Amino acid sequence: MDGNNSEIILIVDDIEINRMILREMLQDEYSVIEAACGNEALDILFKQEIMPTAILLDIMMPGIDGFKVLEHIKNNESTKNIPVLFITAADSDETESRGLTSGAADYITKPFNHDVVRARVDNHISLARYRHKLEQLVAKKAAEVTKTYEQTLEVLATIIEYRNLESGAHIRRTTLLSEVLIAKLLEVDKFRALLQSENIPSLIKASALHDIGKIGISDSILLKPGKLTAEEFDIIKSHTGIGSHIIDSISETLPDNDMYLKYAKDICHFHHERWDGKGYPSGLKGEEIPLSARIISIVDVYDALVSPRCYKNPYPHDVSVEIIMEGRGTQFDPDIIDVLPEVAKIFKNIEESYRDEW
Repeated sequence: MDGNNSEIILIVDDIEINRMILREMLQDEYSVIEAACGNEALDILFKQEIMPTAILLDIMMPGIDGFKVLEHIKNNESTKNIPVLFITAADSDETESRGLTSGAADYITKPFNHDVVRARVDNHISLARYRHKLEQLVAKKAAEVTKTYEQTLEVLATIIEYRNLESGAHIRRTTLLSEVLIAKLLEVDKFRALLQSENIPSLIKASALHDIGKIGISDSILLKPGKLTAEEFDIIKSHTGIGSHIIDSISETLPDNDMYLKYAKDICHFHHERWDGKGYPSGLKGEEIPLSARIISIVDVYDALVSPRCYKNPYPHDVSVEIIMEGRGTQFDPDIIDVLPEVAKIFKNIEESYRDEW
């Protein structure tokens, strides 16, 4: 490797004299590394994990050619944004068109002109720097917007709990209980494969929004101390759809891959579904119900059982756990219920810690 610059140029060409000429042109500005064939270049990128700032890539080489190397580069998340400049003696519009269509940034033709090589390499590296800086700025702004929406939704959820004559502790308990249950599920092979670790924080935060749709329910029904009529219960059930519509309206302004809002919508809409298909609003059955909603449904029922409500007194922890266990395979996912006894003591500790806030 030549030069002292932290920016690296990878030159890939099976002819040593070509590599030497290009190295002489670039080494005063960049650190230069070389590969004599496509396989050696891929080894540098994917086995040695050296990430060059730009790649000068010959097309005609023994073994895999430059087009195949470019395909590997563009199909890999860590290398797809590295500018690749084809170096070739081929004077063919068809070859040039194929390269640019495949993702090459530019061409450098042989014999090499020092000024042209330097200008094209410098220009594409400058563009790559600018694009990276712009992507970072966009990501930062998107994160700020997402955080603002998350905080707004969490405040709204807390307001709803107070309106429902419950303290904000319900949300804190729900979040903590969800975190405990999910952590235990990650010890089970089946669920470890389904729950992506990088999305767990979003799932836990989204659990707080499960009843956000209650904002659309009348106080006369929401706070009724006695038994609900069939008509009133149908209105209560509509909070699932209201909640998912609220999340939908926010999702339109955020990136499609925002997992927090995806989990929030699934939880809002489906946390009253039952494993046996007798729940609402859609009557989904078994694993048709999103996993996030299957998890939160257990947490929500537990907290509802141990908490005082305007229409009931709290059940003791042991009785509440027993009631939930009886719903194994009917109301609740049996595989999730099977881990409940292992976290029941932690559930009780959380319940007791927040009891004074009821």
